Amino acid sequence: MPTVSVVIPTYDRADVLPRAMDSALGQTFADLELVVVDDGSTDETESVVADYDDDRVRYVAHETNRGGNVARNTGIEAAEGEYVAFLDSDDEWKPTKLERQIDRLEADDADWVAAYCDFETRREGPAARLESLAAGLLARADDDHPTEGGEELVGEILADRLHPGAGSTLVARTDVARSVGGFDEELDRFQDPEFVLRLLDEGPLAHVDAPLVVRHDTGTPAAETVAAADREYLAKYADAVERAEERGFDVRGRHNLILAKRHLAEGSFLTGIRHLAGATVPGRHVPGLAWAAAGGFRRRTDRRTVLTSALAVAVLVVAARRR
Repeated sequence: MPTVSVVIPTYDRADVLPRAMDSALGQTFADLELVVVDDGSTDETESVVADYDDDRVRYVAHETNRGGNVARNTGIEAAEGEYVAFLDSDDEWKPTKLERQIDRLEADDADWVAAYCDFETRREGPAARLESLAAGLLARADDDHPTEGGEELVGEILADRLHPGAGSTLVARTDVARSVGGFDEELDRFQDPEFVLRLLDEGPLAHVDAPLVVRHDTGTPAAETVAAADREYLAKYADAVERAEERGFDVRGRHNLILAKRHLAEGSFLTGIRHLAGATVPGRHVPGLAWAAAGGFRRRTDRRTVLTSALAVAVLVVAARRR
């Protein structure tokens, strides 16, 4: 039995799938199986997987496309390892990722149920790279907050201050991943933090303080899709949100910021500004907010609307930063 089952859910990504598979099979921790869950692909995904002459590779296929969360859960059920790790098919791991996480999970008697690591995002173009650099520099000025533990992480996650991920950064005990029911198959977004919140009910979460995952920016869902999932996510954890806000976490303010970014990026300035008016904007999010607004401006041709919206965004960012 392998120590780790790596689950890669994929749909019509035959062009980038080898990058993810190679990064998993090239780990310094080699006691693994790689379960590729083909979620009803119509491209060359099956033949791409078949080309790998490695007995650690397993191919599982859905007859129809059922969604990424269902594919992850299929992988959890198929997993034979003590631990299950997740890797999105458009991302990649650095070579020591699994080794460092398994070392962390087995290093002491904390009885961790899972471990996550940090990640870096790669975007195309000099402006996108500049935005990522600025956000990283400003992040160092943010207040310190816990990065591992148990119940104390719930408010951090709900308030979007902590990003333990799951899709590519997480290694969890397979039995625990199964006992909590896997990923919520009804959520189109926020499925990663939601899964981690349920893992925390079973035990503490460990952290490896290193960017061992490379996430490639391949686009995001429509703003209305994100907004609908946001409402469902916060409603599901309404009691936990109330408790977190009583302890000083501005959960709704941070989620308003998420929605403001998405709507501004689509050029929906009035909706974006409405969310921004109720948002909390930490320093590290200012570059991302500006980048989102700039993308929305490029979508619009009405100069007066663009200038008015730009001024409104600037005023609201200043106001939000002062709260």
